[in-house]
Amino acid sequence: MTRQEQKERTRQAILDAALALSGEHGFAQLSLRQVAREAGIVPTAFYRHFASMDDVGLALVEQSFQTLRRMIRDAQRDPDTFADIIDASAEILVRVVKQHKAHFGFVARERASGSDAVRAAIQRELELFISELSVVLARLPHLERWSAEDVKLAAGIFVRNMVYRAEQVVHTPDGRPDLEEDIKRKARREMRLIVLGFEKWVSD
Repeated sequence: MTRQEQKERTRQAILDAALALSGEHGFAQLSLRQVAREAGIVPTAFYRHFASMDDVGLALVEQSFQTLRRMIRDAQRDPDTFADIIDASAEILVRVVKQHKAHFGFVARERASGSDAVRAAIQRELELFISELSVVLARLPHLERWSAEDVKLAAGIFVRNMVYRAEQVVHTPDGRPDLEEDIKRKARREMRLIVLGFEKWVSD
C-alpha cells in the first residue's frame, strides 16, 4: 500500500468512526478523542487529516449529499422515469436511503441540532440539490414554459417531501417491507398532488 493510499484509508476511518458514533450520541456531542479512539489512531494523528471536528462534520455532509446526487442520476438513467417519474422516484428514494441509512440519518439529525457550521453546510447542499433537481424538472411537460424561479420552487417542494420521507425510512426497522411500502405509497400520493397543479400553473 502506498503512503497516499494509507492516508486516504486513515481519513476514511476517521469519517466512518464519526458517522457511527454520531448515530449513538449525536455529532455535536462527540469529542476528537472519542473519534480517534474509535478509528484506532492517536489524537495527534487526527490533525494530519482534519483541523477540527467541524471539518469532519463538513466532510460527512459532503459524502451524504454525494449519495443524494447519485440518486438523482439513477432517476435520470431509468428509461421509465419521465413516463412515470413519480413511481420511479418513490422506488429509488426508499432503495437508496435503505442502502445509506447512516448518512441519511446523519443529515436528518444534524440539520436540526448540529453545530452552526454543519447546519449551514447542510442547508447549502439542500439548496444545491434543489437547483440540480430543477434542471431535471424543467424537461417535464408543462414545466418547460415556466419561469426558472417557479421550476425551482417546485423542486423545493419535492425535495422537502423527499427529505421528510427519507427520515421516515431511516427510522423504519429492518425487515418491515410493509412499512416501506406504506412510505412509498404516501410519497407517490403526495407527489401526485403536487403534479396535479403543474398543468394549470402559469408563471407570472
